[in-house]
Amino acid sequence: MHNKNNVLHIPCTTIDGRQTSLAELGGKAYLVVNTASKCGFTPQYKGLESLWKTYADKGLRVAGFPCNQFGSQEPGDEQAISSFCEMRFGVTFPLFSKVEVNGRGAHPLFTHLTSQAPGLLGSKRIKWNFTKFLVNSEGRVIKRYAPTTKPEQLARDIESLLA
Repeated sequence: MHNKNNVLHIPCTTIDGRQTSLAELGGKAYLVVNTASKCGFTPQYKGLESLWKTYADKGLRVAGFPCNQFGSQEPGDEQAISSFCEMRFGVTFPLFSKVEVNGRGAHPLFTHLTSQAPGLLGSKRIKWNFTKFLVNSEGRVIKRYAPTTKPEQLARDIESLLA
């Protein structure tokens, strides 16, 4: 049932170079986030990790996609990003290889997410690091959250998908 129009089946590459898709993570709910190591919102890694630890057993999958398109706040390569996230924030949720989320080079996953859940005034562009998308088990984007929305504020929406 590989439907290219389903966000869960769009091919992605893990931070260690393995081809996969969100569907292979096998969740009931997916939280997809464009991340960066040198951003004012970087401490949100802690909150994302906390959501992952709290809800992973119930079916939540958190997926971090590093991106260097906003203020060049993710300059490192995959290895640097991975060790930073692990050492600095104890990140254990899946990280993917660095992507672009806006423009002609935007990863198809983000093109799909932004078209299903446009931002303010219908904009398809992602405004900044740590924009979050909550996706259900069928691959439908339930909600888009601004970078300023703290991960812990998503708990109720996540729980409703896991119920």
